[in-house]
Amino acid sequence: MTPPLSVVANNAAPSSTNDLSERIRRLQAEAKSLAREHVHALEQAILQVERLSAEIADGGDAYPAGVRELARRLAEDCEMKVQTLEAISSRA
Repeated sequence: MTPPLSVVANNAAPSSTNDLSERIRRLQAEAKSLAREHVHALEQAILQVERLSAEIADGGDAYPAGVRELARRLAEDCEMKVQTLEAISSRA
C-alpha cells in the first residue's frame, strides 16, 4: 500500500519558468507511471478472482449449483474485463 500523500510547502522560488515546466513534466510522467502500476495491480486482482471463480465453477457437487453458476459467469466476466483493461491501457 502506498503511503498517504501530503502537501509540502516549497518556499524556494523556482530559478526560472523552464525549471518549473520541467518539474511539472517530471511529476506528470511519474503520476502516469504510478497509474500504469495501479492498473496492472487491478488486472492481477481480477485475474485472481477469475482463477478462484473458475475453480469453484468446476468444483462439482461440493459447491451448490447456484454458486457454481455464479462463479462460472463471474469468471467469464473477469476475462472480458481484463481484456478491456489491456486494450485501453495499450492505447495510452
